[in-house]
Amino acid sequence: MPDPKNTLSVVREWISKAENDFLNATHTLKLGEKCPTDTVCFHAQQCAEKYIKALLVLENIDFSKTHDLEKLTATLPARTKLDITPEEMAGLTSYAVVGRISRLGRHNPL
Repeated sequence: MPDPKNTLSVVREWISKAENDFLNATHTLKLGEKCPTDTVCFHAQQCAEKYIKALLVLENIDFSKTHDLEKLTATLPARTKLDITPEEMAGLTSYAVVGRISRLGRHNPL
């Protein structure tokens, strides 16, 4: 049986990281027309992913190392309802780290 204190500590860490991504996304949106929307979408994806992982930790459900929101939500208990469609999850997932790198192609400027 997992230690409840440790579980809550890990949940809080995931939530704190999710909130940082949310803060980055909302702050970046304030740039208006100069806003790098891919950066906002990346942080939105990361925020959603970390909140889902916090839920999984809280439920004591193991999860694989993935950025795929659909795969992560598929492991949530049936009683858990998220206000996001599979299409929205797929759209956000495309902005995860792997997706950002693969869209740059072979001539990665980094």
